[in-house]
Amino acid sequence: MTQAEKEQDNGKEKEKERDKEKEKEQQRGVKRPIAPPTIPDPLQEQIQSNFVIVIHPGSRTLRIGRATDTLPLTIPHVIARRHKQSGQPRHEDAWLLREGLNKPESNEQRQNGLKMVDQAIWSKKMSNGVRRTPVSAEQARAYNCQIRPAVLDSSFRVKWTNTAHHPPHLVGEEALYVNPSDCYNIHWPVVRGQLNVHAGPGGSLTAVLADLETIWSHVIQKQLDIPLKDLKYYRCILLVPDIYNRQHVKEVVSMLLLNMGFSAIIVHQESVCATFGSGLSSACVVDVGDQKTSLCCVEDGVSHRNSRLCLAYGGADVTRTFFWLLQRAGFPYRDCQLSSRLDCQLLQHLKETFCHLNQDISGLQDHEFQTRFPEAPALLYQVRLGDEKLEAPMGLFYPTTFGIVGQKMTSLQYRSQGNSEDPHDEQYLLATQSKQDQSSKSAADRKAISRPGGGLDGEMSSQGGVGELSDLPRGCGSSGSGGGTKGEMELGPAQGECLMGAGEVEEPLSAHLSRKTAIMSQFESKALGLDKAILHSIDCCASDETKRKMYSSILVVGGGLMFHGAQEFLLHRIINKMPPSFRRLVDNVEVITRPKDMDPQLISWKGGAVLACLDTTQEMWIHQREWQRFGVRMLRERAAFVW
Repeated sequence: MTQAEKEQDNGKEKEKERDKEKEKEQQRGVKRPIAPPTIPDPLQEQIQSNFVIVIHPGSRTLRIGRATDTLPLTIPHVIARRHKQSGQPRHEDAWLLREGLNKPESNEQRQNGLKMVDQAIWSKKMSNGVRRTPVSAEQARAYNCQIRPAVLDSSFRVKWTNTAHHPPHLVGEEALYVNPSDCYNIHWPVVRGQLNVHAGPGGSLTAVLADLETIWSHVIQKQLDIPLKDLKYYRCILLVPDIYNRQHVKEVVSMLLLNMGFSAIIVHQESVCATFGSGLSSACVVDVGDQKTSLCCVEDGVSHRNSRLCLAYGGADVTRTFFWLLQRAGFPYRDCQLSSRLDCQLLQHLKETFCHLNQDISGLQDHEFQTRFPEAPALLYQVRLGDEKLEAPMGLFYPTTFGIVGQKMTSLQYRSQGNSEDPHDEQYLLATQSKQDQSSKSAADRKAISRPGGGLDGEMSSQGGVGELSDLPRGCGSSGSGGGTKGEMELGPAQGECLMGAGEVEEPLSAHLSRKTAIMSQFESKALGLDKAILHSIDCCASDETKRKMYSSILVVGGGLMFHGAQEFLLHRIINKMPPSFRRLVDNVEVITRPKDMDPQLISWKGGAVLACLDTTQEMWIHQREWQRFGVRMLRERAAFVW
């Protein structure tokens, strides 16, 4: 290019710049309408997965790691905090013990549950067509009561955690091995999937959040080798339960963004992440954890709200039941106590080693186990066991065996009760509908109810309606019907009239709400067996096509059902109990317990790591500045599920 041509091009560019400046000056003179402040779209920037940390907090185990890691770090989700004053009473959160076990009816309920378990075991034939021979616990007891342990070589000895330098806190394995005589309180910050807020020491919401921050910061700094001051360059993906406490999630997000200093966060549900981790587009996700079992139907990355169910039992209840059965069979380690952390660890190991759901294994078998405790010799025990190894895990299908009395055993997802920081939520949208919309809707409802056998049209319930029908479990209405319209429970004419007049007359509304509360409390006090809960969750899906998809893909994750024979056992029970109409529609009922041959305990975490790599997650990031300015509104705007 010649010098003359270069000068000509430069002249053209200067003319263009002058034209732009003129346009700007003209625009400055024009008054624009004031637009309401909107939440800005996230910046579209390339995200490096090795700068994303995935956190999956469980009741007993924390799984945390970079999104690029093959496997996460897995550590006990526990902290030991040193007493601030000498002579302070010692507090330790329970591990296997829980409320509702020492009621007068507990033992009777346990015995009744065990009778049902034994009946189920003996009624089913083995694969060779022969019925199982019942094994009496007395046969095993006579042998076990004579057993004396053998002393092993103590060259490898377990030691208590060294607290001579008086650390203010200890985390994970170190916290588990704190000597009970040392001045430390032991806290598990998550219980049954929710923050462990209670009336005892360290049970306030502030204290629990401080425990979480300390544990996570310690692991990130010491085990992931990331200085806390560098977290401003990192993003975080937080996995939350399907049925979540909105206040708790909000506080944890604030802690991660404002206290720990992450630059951005995505909050997503465990069940959806489980489908990502297993490579399935749709599945009925059954997450059997240590203390709770959650179920949810996920279709194309969306969790169906009506299908969500949380059962307040899990692997720890199986462990405790196994201990009770071991005691009945004359367990030779007679000093075992449920109040001891180390004994709880031993019992959990014995459950994972001995228990199974294979009905072809029958009769008495001899086993051995070791005990290695600090300040004690290592011992080797012999133990003879029969049906105890099958009876304990079957408690998941007959939860009365756990002997829990007077506790809420089933939880459903409730609608948001509103938040002062987020005034424009679904309650606001319902309350600000125009009068015309409300009157036309009321007329449509009257027509629907006037039809023969009139139930509600489902439209109202899908939008929340006056009484939030979508909160009600399916088939719990006074009509006693098992089905419902559009995934909701059916209501008879009387119930429909109560709701229809709710906007005009106060009595029917209060009557409906009190009846709804009674139905809910009755449903939530019942402990559904795992197979019945799966059928209930699938039955709450809106269409037959969705139900068919769910029956053909039942994904079991978590560590609570990792027993030999669990897949075949669960499949047999579901096929036997599913509605006859669906047996003809569903080509193939499939229970998946190890997708891609992966550890089912890590699948949800792996799904969170997959989420970090997807281009579609760009718009889901909540940045620190946005959270500071808009707060919890950002979760409603950006969360991949209905907040």
